[in-house]
Amino acid sequence: MKPLLSKTTKPFLIYVLIILVISIPVYYWVVDTIWKGELDDHNKTVAEKTAYEFNHLKLSDQELKKSIELWNHIQPETNMEEIPVNSLKRDIYTTIEKSKSFSDKSEIERYRCLKTVIYINSKPYLFTIQTNIEESQETIAVIAVTTAFFFIMIVLGLLFLNRRLSATIWKPFRNTLEQLKNFNLNHQSNIEFEKTDTTEFEELHLSLNKLIEQNISVYKTQKEFTENASHELQTPLAIIKHKLDLLLQNEDVTEKQYHIVEDINKALTRSSRINKNLLLLAKIENSQFDNSEKIQLDVLVRQSIELLEEHFQQKNIFLKSYILPEVYVNGNSGLTEVLINNLLINAIRHTSEDASIFVELTEKSLKISNSGTNELDKNLLFKRFSRNSADNNGSGLGLAIIKEICKFQNWTIDYRFENNNHIFIINL
Repeated sequence: MKPLLSKTTKPFLIYVLIILVISIPVYYWVVDTIWKGELDDHNKTVAEKTAYEFNHLKLSDQELKKSIELWNHIQPETNMEEIPVNSLKRDIYTTIEKSKSFSDKSEIERYRCLKTVIYINSKPYLFTIQTNIEESQETIAVIAVTTAFFFIMIVLGLLFLNRRLSATIWKPFRNTLEQLKNFNLNHQSNIEFEKTDTTEFEELHLSLNKLIEQNISVYKTQKEFTENASHELQTPLAIIKHKLDLLLQNEDVTEKQYHIVEDINKALTRSSRINKNLLLLAKIENSQFDNSEKIQLDVLVRQSIELLEEHFQQKNIFLKSYILPEVYVNGNSGLTEVLINNLLINAIRHTSEDASIFVELTEKSLKISNSGTNELDKNLLFKRFSRNSADNNGSGLGLAIIKEICKFQNWTIDYRFENNNHIFIINL
């Protein structure tokens, strides 16, 4: 996970780096062009000044010839020679590469050349001059170093600005996020967001306030429904069951009637159990429980085993356990007890007689395994009213309740089938 500013800064830095890298040859071309233009002006000025100086000396043709020979000898990068009239109509500018003639090292250098016509004593002369251009490698190196320096300055500046922006501009957002993390529907308390002059944050606060108000309203409605359903449904079910019990005690009931009433009583008991489980699921999904208790899980596991000891004995199931002492977790003790009981009851119900069940509790997980023959369908395992066996005594909600309790308490549940054993693992 990366902060938003970091995610936006990285593409920006990459873009800046690409632009700066592209700018190096562009800078070189611009600087080189400017240099060539300056050297062309310089060479033209030298040619004009040379012509002016020679004309100013007012030399004879013989003296002029000797002076030009001397000039060509002592000025290796310039040359003057007499040419016919109108043999060169315009100035010629070129760039050449050659080695230094006066150096021991064979270094190749670039020169800016000019060929132009000057008039000395009213006679045309071809004046050629070559001026050394700055080393291109050195130029590129200087531009690259300068570009790298400014890129480093940009990176350092952005890192500094990111920290300042994160601490100032994003402060209202962080406060909003912290309030949302601490918000609990059970308390139903309104959130007072910090006032800010940023339009986007204010729009976010307005939307969140509206959303929270709607959630609180829906939560209250669902809570009232579950409370009413718990009372209104359980009462008539209890009355019907009581009436059936009285009917079974009546001596005038025939055997056929007795079996009918007994079947009704069983169906009614199962309906009552399903109703309680559905209401429990609704309460869990609506977060109507506090999950901030500190629970000693090993004590709850031992209590559940002792409570179901009679069921183990009835099916002659061998129970083996490894329970680490003083295992503490955060959650809801009532829901955690329901989870453990459902897991154990599920294991007992689906374990054949004279088989075995293994319970293991560590600081990281609770594992319950029981003997079995076929692997269960993982796609249907935790769905409501799904059945992976022919046993119809259960409500079909036990594993669904376990799944919801784990989700509510930020735990996970896994199932696997190994060595003819069904294994359920609660990762704490």
